[in-house]
Amino acid sequence: MNWDRIEGNWKQIKGEAIAQWGKLTEDDVDLIDGRREQLVGKIQERYGVAKDEAEAQVRDFEKKY
Repeated sequence: MNWDRIEGNWKQIKGEAIAQWGKLTEDDVDLIDGRREQLVGKIQERYGVAKDEAEAQVRDFEKKY
């Protein structure tokens, strides 16, 4: 699935994002609202990882959905 589809189905998929990244809060995923760059930024912020690592995690998530 490409990111456009994830963004369009964010309300259904956001629970999966919380399950994968447990440090993300409900408020975080509501603010992200399906925007890929916002998700990458929040992963960096919450987990203290580099942008490359956060991008890799989001790519893996994208492949799943």
